[in-house]
Amino acid sequence: MPPFARFLIIGLVSFASTAAPATELPAAARSEIDALLHALGSSGCEFLRNGDWYDAATAERHLARKFEAIDRKHLLASADQFIDIAASRSSMSGKTYQVRCPGGTPEPSADWLARKLAQIRANAAKH
Repeated sequence: MPPFARFLIIGLVSFASTAAPATELPAAARSEIDALLHALGSSGCEFLRNGDWYDAATAERHLARKFEAIDRKHLLASADQFIDIAASRSSMSGKTYQVRCPGGTPEPSADWLARKLAQIRANAAKH
């Protein structure tokens, strides 16, 4: 075996043994994600995905399916990560999702969702 191959194998084994184990999503993060999905679904806005506009309820269902798939793999630790990993762009095409609310201009879904998350957190802090 060439020395480089041994080095690569040792490096991979070392990385695998030190990588953080997958953990379950904290309940607070799950609650925030559920609130984000509900906020989108009830917003009356439209959602651009891969060149087509969808109504808010369809957008909520789509992102909920993506969330469940990612959550099964224990890849999320926060609502912020959900926005970054699942709700900001298509995992198939890489195209950025957009949100367009009545009377407004389209904006990246990451911006819209981050603003909603800040509102959710501010409301939770009041109670």
